Amino acid sequence: MMPQDGGGSQTPGGKPPPLSLSAASPSSSTAASLVGGGYQAAAATRSKRVSAPLPGAEHVTSHQLFHNHSFRSELDAESALPAAVRARLSDLFYQIEKEFESLYSENLSLQEKIDALNERLDRENVATDKQGVDATDFDAASSKGFSKHKCKNGIINGVAVTGSSQKLKTAHKLKAQTSKIVSSFKAPTVSCQLVREFQGHRDGIWEVAVSRPAQPVIGTAATDQTACIWSVESGRCLLRYLGHTGSVNSLRFHPSRDLALTASGDQRAHIWQAQVNLELQVRTSTTLKCHVALQNVPSLRTPVVELRGHSSVVIAADWLAPAGDHLVTASWDRTACLWDAETGDMLHALAGHDQELTHTSAHHSQRLVVTSSRDTTFRLWDFREPIHSVSVFQGHTETVTSAVFTKRDDKVVSGSDDRTVKVWDLRNMRSPLATIRGDSGVNKLAVSSQSGVVAIPYDNRHVRLFDINCSGQQQRIARLPRTSRQGHQRMVSSVAWADDSAAVPGMTCNFFSCGFDRLILGWSIQSIKDSKEV
Repeated sequence: MMPQDGGGSQTPGGKPPPLSLSAASPSSSTAASLVGGGYQAAAATRSKRVSAPLPGAEHVTSHQLFHNHSFRSELDAESALPAAVRARLSDLFYQIEKEFESLYSENLSLQEKIDALNERLDRENVATDKQGVDATDFDAASSKGFSKHKCKNGIINGVAVTGSSQKLKTAHKLKAQTSKIVSSFKAPTVSCQLVREFQGHRDGIWEVAVSRPAQPVIGTAATDQTACIWSVESGRCLLRYLGHTGSVNSLRFHPSRDLALTASGDQRAHIWQAQVNLELQVRTSTTLKCHVALQNVPSLRTPVVELRGHSSVVIAADWLAPAGDHLVTASWDRTACLWDAETGDMLHALAGHDQELTHTSAHHSQRLVVTSSRDTTFRLWDFREPIHSVSVFQGHTETVTSAVFTKRDDKVVSGSDDRTVKVWDLRNMRSPLATIRGDSGVNKLAVSSQSGVVAIPYDNRHVRLFDINCSGQQQRIARLPRTSRQGHQRMVSSVAWADDSAAVPGMTCNFFSCGFDRLILGWSIQSIKDSKEV
């Protein structure tokens, strides 16, 4: 899920290494790991092409394959290779064919297992949804059964009574837990409607960002080496930035000025003029889909400030609040850097992560920054004092893909490739307050500043909304609709909330998502009924 340093796209989770064919037969364990581990680990989000063996190939011997064909003698007559070499090549090709035949069979078997697990998961979800109340009744009936059994047998033995009491306590615990599960499948409290599709990028899109309040525009960063600014009202691309020579991995609007900050695979971050003339825009269409010919869009190539200093891909960047006079960048060189936005001077190099950084995000009102890394941790950097401090948060088991601050309270929400999202208190880095478990790797998530709802984009093309303010517990409140004709068709890489959309003329969407299907989707997510304050 990490961008390449060039301009090409990359499949979710990274491409598997190429299978090399040497003079000797490839190892079965090595080749199987390439298919079973590299391909099948992300089977929910990636398609695979494996050559099928010829029908009846399992009954064909090496001699029949390479020595009994009529064209064999003709090739032998024309070939200048010695007979021993030709025989050796024939044997090697036969071994390769058998190896791939074995891999293909194993691949089919693994795919069947994945399909069966997916079907089982779907059945369990449906069963929990429809029969959750019955499960609670079963727990209550079990409790009654234990009491009846105890009285019927006249057990007065101290040990036996203790055991029955323990069963009763367990049943009550199960009942309480089941009630919590059932409550998470109640009638939906929000409606999710797809309003507009923005099309025009030529490759996968890494990030979508919403401009500051009072401006109905969004920005996108893509692997086609461009960043674009779009009108939400018309669906038209208003400006293209072409100053980078690598994949544009991140985009952030300045909190108060017409500036944009982009991070790129060319090892640089750029600050550039993001001023657009909204009065000149013309509504292109009232339909859902808005495809724009980007070659006719105004473009910009020269940055206001270019930030150089990283030795590898710059994966993300963000402005520091409240004035935006400083900014932070995160890189694959395992460091983050603090910069002066006016001069472009590097103020601090923030070292400590053991592997490549994947994301960085700044607090909305304080001089706090979080950086995420492939080393399974994220770090909190505090620049409120002249000498900055750092705290390390551990709890994920795989790459931390993003970590963002909540605006309603002092919390951080982190997402990971280990398929979990964790909610943390800034004052307690030892253990998370809550954990949301999913069925796929998590990408760049976002938290609404108004409702506190966290939107989670997944590798498996879904986006789910969770309320993390329900008595310290997490509750899934919606899943964005997705079909073969609606929603994302490849992994969803980033989401963003437009919490001030109601006060902005022409802002018909209050939520945006983007992915590697080259689409930006604008959604209207509205509360069906007022949520209770817990």
